[in-house]
Amino acid sequence: MRKADGILKLLGLCLLAGVLLAGVMFPFVGGLGVMSNQASATVDNTSTELAKVPPPLLTTVTDAKDKRIATFYQQYRIPTASDQISDAMKWALISIEDKRFYQHNGVDWKGTARAAISNTRGGDTQGASTLTQQYVKNYLINVVYWNDNDPKHKIGRQKAQEQSIARKLKEARIAIQLETKMAKQEILTGYLNVVEFSRRIFGVGAAARAYFGVEAKDLNAAQSALLAGMVNNPAALDPWNNPERAKKRRNVVIDKMVENRKLDKADAEAIKKESLGVVKGGPDKPAANCVGAGPDHGFFCQYVEDYLLQSGMKKDDLYTGGYTIKTTLDREANKHAKRSAEEQVDKGEPNVANTLSLVKPGKKRHEVIALAANRDYGPDKDKDQTEWALPSDVVNLGGGGSTFKVFTAAAALQEREAGIHDKISVPATHRSPVFIAEKQKSCPGDKRYCVGNYPGATYPSKMTLQDALSRSPNTAFVILEEKIGMGPVVEMASKLGLRKSMAANGQGLQPNPKAERTELKLSQTDIYGPRDGWPGSGSFTLGPAALSGLELANVGATIMSEGVWCPPTPIAEVTDRHGRPYKVKEAKCQQVVPKGVANTLAVGMGEDHTEGTARGAAGSVGWGDRPMIGKTGTAQGAKASTFLGATPQLAGAAMVFRPDFPEGGLCYSGPGNVRECSADEGNMQGARTPALTWFGAMKEIHEDLPEEPLPEADPEYERFQGDG
Repeated sequence: MRKADGILKLLGLCLLAGVLLAGVMFPFVGGLGVMSNQASATVDNTSTELAKVPPPLLTTVTDAKDKRIATFYQQYRIPTASDQISDAMKWALISIEDKRFYQHNGVDWKGTARAAISNTRGGDTQGASTLTQQYVKNYLINVVYWNDNDPKHKIGRQKAQEQSIARKLKEARIAIQLETKMAKQEILTGYLNVVEFSRRIFGVGAAARAYFGVEAKDLNAAQSALLAGMVNNPAALDPWNNPERAKKRRNVVIDKMVENRKLDKADAEAIKKESLGVVKGGPDKPAANCVGAGPDHGFFCQYVEDYLLQSGMKKDDLYTGGYTIKTTLDREANKHAKRSAEEQVDKGEPNVANTLSLVKPGKKRHEVIALAANRDYGPDKDKDQTEWALPSDVVNLGGGGSTFKVFTAAAALQEREAGIHDKISVPATHRSPVFIAEKQKSCPGDKRYCVGNYPGATYPSKMTLQDALSRSPNTAFVILEEKIGMGPVVEMASKLGLRKSMAANGQGLQPNPKAERTELKLSQTDIYGPRDGWPGSGSFTLGPAALSGLELANVGATIMSEGVWCPPTPIAEVTDRHGRPYKVKEAKCQQVVPKGVANTLAVGMGEDHTEGTARGAAGSVGWGDRPMIGKTGTAQGAKASTFLGATPQLAGAAMVFRPDFPEGGLCYSGPGNVRECSADEGNMQGARTPALTWFGAMKEIHEDLPEEPLPEADPEYERFQGDG
C-alpha cells in the first residue's frame, strides 16, 4: 500500500507540473451576482470553448398592475444568494461531494491521479472532481452550451462531459485559476445556482420551491440531503420516478453529514426513517410558456410573445434572458370580454369561434387591454382548448363582411366623392361594369360582378352616406367603390389598421414571393386592388378578405384617434435581468388620414346603435345614448360575422367565424345557441352574436367611465354635392 501511495503521490505531482506548464493562468472568472438578482459569470476567453455567457433565467410576464400572468424559460432557475441558502444545504452538498472543499486549492490531486489510473485501465474518471471542478463542468453544460438545438452547443456539451484525462486536466487548470478569483462561498453559491436537479429545474432556489414548496433558506437536513444526493445523477435519482433509489441516496448523504460532524447521529437515524416529503404529483413549477397564463389570459400572452418576436427579439433570448415584461393587459376588462364571448357561443361548440379584441385609442400609443375568445387557451382539445391566436392573428378566413364598408366610406371622404351627408344611389341590384376573375360571383351570361342587398331588406332609392353606414345596403357601397376606384379603397383598409390582414393571402398566410403568382398566393392588396395587371373586385367592400380581429379593433382606435394609426401594442415596459430598460422596436404612429376625414367618419358611424343594424343589441344591454361608433358585418353565406365599435375611451371588434373549416355557414338561434351549418342554412348576422358580444362586455367595462362626446364633423367633408 505504501508503494502504491508513493506512485499516486508521484503521479499527482507530475499531473500538477503538467498543469502548471500547460498554463495555470487559464482564467475563469465567475461572479454570480445573486445579491442584485443577477446570475452571471465571466470567463476570460483564452479557449474557444468558453465565452462570457450569463446563466439562462426566467422571463416574467405581468399584467398592467405588475401581477404575474406567465413565465417563459428553458431552465427553471431562481437566483439565490449565499445568505438565502440554508447551512444544512451547503453542508449536505460538501459532505457528499467534496468534504475537503475548504482545504484544497480547487483540485484534489490524489483523487485526480486515482481517476487517471482508473481511466487507463478502462475505468472512468467520475468521482474525483472537487466542487470547484464540478462548478466548471456544470457551468459549461448548463450555461455556455445549454442549447441542444445549436450544433456548436451540442459539441461543447459533449466535450464538457467526455470521459478523458484531457477533459479532467482542463477542468483542473480552470479550477485552480478560479480559486484565485473567487472566495469559497462564491464558488459554492455559484455551483448551487447552476446545477440541475432534474426536469429542467436548475439551482437550489428553484429546486426548493419545486420539490418542497419552501425557500432555499428554509431547507432542512432531510430536504437538503435529498437535493445534494441528486446532483450525482438527477434523472436516475428523481424522487417521483425512482423514490426508493432517491431515498437510499438521501440516506447516504445523511450518513456522510454524520461522518463530517454536521449532523447528530440520533437525528440522522430519525431522518432516515422519514418519507421523502416532496410535493405530490411531480415538481411544483410554473409552465414554461403561455399555457401558464391560463385559459383566460393565454391569448393575450401569445400576442405578447408574437409581438416581441416580430419586433426582432430572438426566441432563445426571450426564453433565457430573465426579462420582466409588463404588459397592458387589464384583467378586469379581459374578464368581461371572456364572459361575454362565452355567453354568446358555448366554448365546446365545434368549429365556432367567438372573439373580442379591445384597444385604447390615442395619438401616441394604441394599447391592447384585452384579447378573449369563447374557447379556452391551452393544448388540450378535449377540454375545448386551442393555442391558435384566435383574437389577434389573421385566422378569420370567412371575412369581415360589411364592416369593410367603413373603408369605402373613408375613401369617399378623402377622395371627395361623397360627403357624410351627401346622398348616394341605392338600387335593389347592381351589375358591375368591371370584368372579374373566374372564381368570383358573376352575372348570368358574362363574368361581370352582380350584387344585391340583404334578402328582405328594403331601402329608399337614395340615402345619405351616414344613413348607408348605419343601414348597410350592399349596392350603394359597391357603386361608390367603383366611382372612387379600387386603389384608394384597398389602401384605406391598410392605412386605418389592417396591416397584417392586407398582407395576407386568401388563406390568411403571408404570400410566398418565390411561388407562382396565382390568386391564393397574392396578398389581398394585389387581389382586390389594381396591381400588376389584376382587375379590381367590387366585392372588397363587402369584406370577403381574411381578417384579424385585433387589427379590426385597431381600425376603430385609429378613427377615434383623429386619424392617427399606432401599432396595437401589448407592451407597457420591458426590463432586462439587471433591471435596465429594454427598448422594444415598435412602428411609429402615423397620421394616416386627415383629422377631418377621421372625425367626420366617426360622426357618420355614430348612429348604428340608435338607428341602424346594431340598435337591437345595444338595447338588449341598456346601452342608452352613450356616444359611440359602430358597424356590423356579415360575410357571404353567413360563414363569419363581425362588429366594429368604439367609444372615445375604448375600441373593440367582435368576430364569430369557423376556425377549422371556413367553408359553410353559421346558424343563430339565440344567445348561447350558435352552431355551424350549411351556407344555405346560415342566418348569422353582425347584429347578432358579434354585436351582442361587444355590447355585453363594453357595457360593464364602461360602467364607471364618464360619457364622452364623439368628435365634431369637419364641414369640409360633410357635403360635396351641395343640397341635392
